[in-house]
Amino acid sequence: MKNITEVTMFILKGFTDDLELQKILFFLFLAIYLFTVMGNVGLVVLVIGDSRLHNPMYYFLSVLSSVDACYSSVITPNMLVDLMSETKLISFHGCAAQMFLAVTFGTTECFLLTAMAYDRYVAIYDPLLYSVSMTPRVYVPLIIASYVAGILHATIHTVATFSLSFCASNEIKHVFCDIPPLLAISCSDTHINQLLLFCFAGSIEISTLLVILISYGFILLAILRMSSAEGMQKVFSTCGSHLTGVSIFHGTALFMYARPSSSYASEHDMIVSIFYTIVISMLNPIIYSFRNKDVKKAMQKMFGINWFINKVYFSR
Repeated sequence: MKNITEVTMFILKGFTDDLELQKILFFLFLAIYLFTVMGNVGLVVLVIGDSRLHNPMYYFLSVLSSVDACYSSVITPNMLVDLMSETKLISFHGCAAQMFLAVTFGTTECFLLTAMAYDRYVAIYDPLLYSVSMTPRVYVPLIIASYVAGILHATIHTVATFSLSFCASNEIKHVFCDIPPLLAISCSDTHINQLLLFCFAGSIEISTLLVILISYGFILLAILRMSSAEGMQKVFSTCGSHLTGVSIFHGTALFMYARPSSSYASEHDMIVSIFYTIVISMLNPIIYSFRNKDVKKAMQKMFGINWFINKVYFSR
């Protein structure tokens, strides 16, 4: 990476300069972060500790949870410090590292959601061959490929962004070092960077969504062939959770990255990016787990809180 910038520190402007509002936001995001870490790490522990969850679907889910925990940890702790600080400074290399990790985990999650859709297609369309089709030789490379794709995508944008010159302003109108607000303050020509962002992010979104749509097309055919109401209900329950997660994640990601724009530094964009980086990471354990019967039984076995789970999370 060639550093041709005169800026050595960036200032993350954040949401507001109102001290009282900053304190409220601090406790709000602290609560979200603690819930995110406990929920996602707890889900990983459940999958590892309960033999009933030792199948590809839950392996994918545990990897997704670990990615969500890391994704949130890249952004939220630094944001919490800035909310209680007057300077809100981040070093040039610290900003580059934060952006690299955020793009890595965000892209990895995108590919993991696609792999999970393929896993559901294999399990539902031809369940008798599921154990043969979805072996470790299949799902382990899918998980590794998701990480590799995330790292490669992040490397391209990090190198391209931090090769620019930031000689005019060092104030980033955002709460973390994201690509669009950094391009907005560069005094270099950013047309190539915006083209890279639009092409790569757009290609990833279109290709992964296409695989998801094809997978769910075959799943729909399998549902139409089912004669058992109980089987259909189980399929809708499993796939409904995944579709909810996919819709929220891809909807916000498409809005932020897969669009040409002359200005990315608006407050509206900041709120959307906070939603898909922090809030979705908190929601995923709820979406994928709390109404899942297998996870319910695992929680009952591990924590012995049957009455709490039944009355609060699993009441119908």
